[in-house]
Amino acid sequence: QVQLVESGGGSVQAGGSLRLSCTASKYTRRSMCMGWFRQAPGKEREGVARIYTGGGSTGYADSVKGRFTISQDNAKNTVYLQMNSLKPEDTGMYYCAAGEGCSWSRFTSWGQGTQVTVSS
Repeated sequence: QVQLVESGGGSVQAGGSLRLSCTASKYTRRSMCMGWFRQAPGKEREGVARIYTGGGSTGYADSVKGRFTISQDNAKNTVYLQMNSLKPEDTGMYYCAAGEGCSWSRFTSWGQGTQVTVSS
C-alpha cells in the first residue's frame, strides 16, 4: 500500500486559510486517485476533495466547492488542499487517502490525519 504523510493542519479563525500537504512514499501505479477526507467529532468521515493523478481531474464535496482547491505535484508525489474562507464547520481531522479508483468508496490507503480547527 501507499504510505501517506499529512502536514499543514492547525488552528485558524473563521475566514482564514490553511494549506494541507500529503506526500506519498511512492506511487504504486503511474496513475491513481488521491483525496482528502475529514471527520468531525461525533460525525462520520466524509470525502472533501479528490484528484486523479493521471489527468488532474478533480472532484469536491458540495460543502467546500468554491473554497477548497486540490492540486498535485507529481514530481514530489504530493497533493495539496488549499482551504480558503474557512468556517467553524470545517473543523475536524483531515485524512489523506489514495486508491485506484476515483470514487469516494474506493480509497484504500490512509494517512494518520492532521487536525484542523476553525474558531468563530
